[in-house]
Amino acid sequence: MVDLSPLRHSRDLRLLTVGEFVSGLGTQAALVALPYQLYTQTGSAFLTGLLGAVELVPLIASALLGGAIADRMDRRRLLLLDQIALVACAGALAALAFAGSPPVAVLYVLGGLVAGAGSVQNVTAWAIVPNLVAPERVRSALALNFGLYQMTSVIGPGLGGVLIGQLGLGSAYTVDAVSCLAMVFAAAAMSPQPPRGAQTEHPPVLDAIREGLRYVRGNQALMGSFAIDLVAMTFGMPRALFAVLSVSVYGAGAEGTGLMYAAVSAGATIAALTTGWIEGARRLGVIVIWAVVVWGAAIAGVGLVGSLWPAVVLLAIAGAADSVSAVCRQAINQMVTPDEMRGRMSSVFSLVVTSGPRLGDVESGVVAGVAGPRFSVTSGGLACIAGVVAVVAAFPALARFDAETVLAEDRLAA
Repeated sequence: MVDLSPLRHSRDLRLLTVGEFVSGLGTQAALVALPYQLYTQTGSAFLTGLLGAVELVPLIASALLGGAIADRMDRRRLLLLDQIALVACAGALAALAFAGSPPVAVLYVLGGLVAGAGSVQNVTAWAIVPNLVAPERVRSALALNFGLYQMTSVIGPGLGGVLIGQLGLGSAYTVDAVSCLAMVFAAAAMSPQPPRGAQTEHPPVLDAIREGLRYVRGNQALMGSFAIDLVAMTFGMPRALFAVLSVSVYGAGAEGTGLMYAAVSAGATIAALTTGWIEGARRLGVIVIWAVVVWGAAIAGVGLVGSLWPAVVLLAIAGAADSVSAVCRQAINQMVTPDEMRGRMSSVFSLVVTSGPRLGDVESGVVAGVAGPRFSVTSGGLACIAGVVAVVAAFPALARFDAETVLAEDRLAA
């Protein structure tokens, strides 16, 4: 069942959650608009695909910089300023779309700015959540937050497609700008969120980033959490092959492709919104390990079946397993990290989350080019399971993680 108790106990969490959900719908709608605009304007698949590479640099830089800033200033204020920037970018895209065909370079610049500001938003919001609820409710709060995010990824793209088809590109960008205002109002209404335990005098930003990276590298539970996610996404995320499988193997065309993408998000949404049981779970690391094994096995099965609907069911199972893994990993990350480091830890988490699927696109595409799409998907799922074994051996602290022990230590320290 859906655990709404964190929302009942925290006004600030209610504000953050509603603001993120509404703005997330607009953001997901706009994610459809920009690639569509580039392709219809240029007719070039290469220039459209180049958008991802253009967005990658500001995404990485903003995650690292945003994490360092989030550990030295009021996070509520940082979130507010970031949302104002997102409103301005979406407004500029809307104005350009209504005016005609803007230069491609301008679209790239605005796409990069949106990616960077979105990265800062994620890092800052992740660092805020643990301070809005009691420690024993952090797992439920993270599960609810992740589930609603997944819901926006199911509803938002469809909303964007309908808006573009009925009202044009400018409407999708306008909805994005208006939806981001919800997060502006939410952040303005929240109480201040300064990092707890932060130093009065801060080191230079680059030194702070290096300090955060050293902390992550020195914590074996964190390293195990990040490593197992990279393994799962690099070897077991064949999203680049969904269209190939749908068209050439399942014979389901574009509709089948969309259904495969939606199945992963739908499974993840249902699982995340029904993970109230995680609040009482102690061995979160063990849950993560088995969830990633289930993910790899389900993905391997997608390459073995010969029709669409069994593949959709397996992808939904994979999405559910990934959701359980993601919630537990976020809980582990937040619980082992002191608040004055949460911004920088979240920046590394953001980089892992965003880079893994892109590496997966490359891996699955290369293997498919050599041995075919079905072999690529099945071998990737099996490689994911083998990688889990390697991660457990390299970072045993992940399997040993005990949430109750960490909470007891925090209570003693307080």
